[in-house]
Amino acid sequence: METQLPKQTPAELDAADDLRFLREEFCIPGCNAAAAPGTPESSKVQESNRKSIYLCGNSLGLQPKETRQLVLEELQVWADHGVYAHHLHPKFRPWIDIDSTVTEEMAKIVGALHSEVAVMGSLTSNLHFLMAAFYKPTTSRYKIIIEDKAFPSDHYAVESQSWWHGFSPDDALICVPPRPGFHTLDTSDILKVIEDNSESTALILFSGVQYYTGQLFDIERITRFAKDHGIVVGWDLAHAVGNVELRLHDWDVDFAVWCSYKYLNSGPGGIGGIFVHKNQSSQSRLTGWWGHEKATRFAMENNFSAIPGAAGFQHSNPSVLATVCLLGSLRVFSRTTMKALRAKSIHLTGYMEKLLSSDPETSRYFEIITPRNPHERGAQLSLLFKDGIMEQVFRILEQSGIIVDKRQPDVIRVAPAPLYNTYQEIFDFSIKLQEAILEVINGRGD
Repeated sequence: METQLPKQTPAELDAADDLRFLREEFCIPGCNAAAAPGTPESSKVQESNRKSIYLCGNSLGLQPKETRQLVLEELQVWADHGVYAHHLHPKFRPWIDIDSTVTEEMAKIVGALHSEVAVMGSLTSNLHFLMAAFYKPTTSRYKIIIEDKAFPSDHYAVESQSWWHGFSPDDALICVPPRPGFHTLDTSDILKVIEDNSESTALILFSGVQYYTGQLFDIERITRFAKDHGIVVGWDLAHAVGNVELRLHDWDVDFAVWCSYKYLNSGPGGIGGIFVHKNQSSQSRLTGWWGHEKATRFAMENNFSAIPGAAGFQHSNPSVLATVCLLGSLRVFSRTTMKALRAKSIHLTGYMEKLLSSDPETSRYFEIITPRNPHERGAQLSLLFKDGIMEQVFRILEQSGIIVDKRQPDVIRVAPAPLYNTYQEIFDFSIKLQEAILEVINGRGD
């Protein structure tokens, strides 16, 4: 069946976009971003001063323009005030409470109470800390259900936790694969695995959005079903936070972790975050001094008294520079809502899907393995290339100033971020992808 393209031009779609003003808040890399400094390619593109088409926010989000100023301010405060800035800060961001500058907006983005969120650490470290609190295996109930082909760091963490508690991962881990011939998981299959293993399962840990396929899992339904079977439920939201609407409190999720350098645009290796439902905040945990109640934290009495809520799971004082990098992005988020961003994301990704599917001559060389239902995916399409052409196509896109990413052996992931990507960029990318495929195929004589 022929794909129906929108009647409006990309320029008309951009003109009608109520969120188009947000793009101006970000630094867009030039087309020479991938060229080694000093090479002819770098010099040639630099002269053109052309911006890249950046479709890689699922890996690293773009830098908000305000972030540079915030970091420079903190460096100047450090230079001018030294240790006094912990309490007396000329920009009214005392370092002793620096995480409070980001917690409220972060809670809005994940659909949580303020007290249920803490900004701290990094993704896998936070996952280990929360598994230490929530994974409490017994001889009869010790298994952990994860998706097959989970992000490797999640798999390593779960595997090592099972070893740590004296169980063999070969026995303790239940990895849920797609049905034969499919790339994504059916929710009914996940629920069936939960039901079949409910008596022996201690924990479920899934990703909110699957990094490889871009599939958005039914967080609410899976959480409710597992909890009805007495199973603790955790989520890795690295590819979901800032990407899709979340209501962690209402969904009664036990705990969740995320990074902030993808759709949250906090910079490489940016600070992470955790969610602990208010009904679970009394869990025993590994402790550190930053989780101690503020009123007596500096009494240094070695008698731990946890801050109520997720903040009581903190360990060390957070990096001020990493936190203000996140603040720079969250100030952009505060100018809109996740509902509005998600609506634009669905339209952008749907527009790209229609464009990519519209040319039968080139679309036969790849398969979109991301769910076609827009409500079952995030801001990403994963293209599985055939006939071994992925690397050549990727190289042509890169040389054209189009920044996407690849996953071996044959997948290119494309992520149109609603904060800064445009319909014109999606249109131009689609044309260039078609040209790249034809160039590779014609060059091979196919």
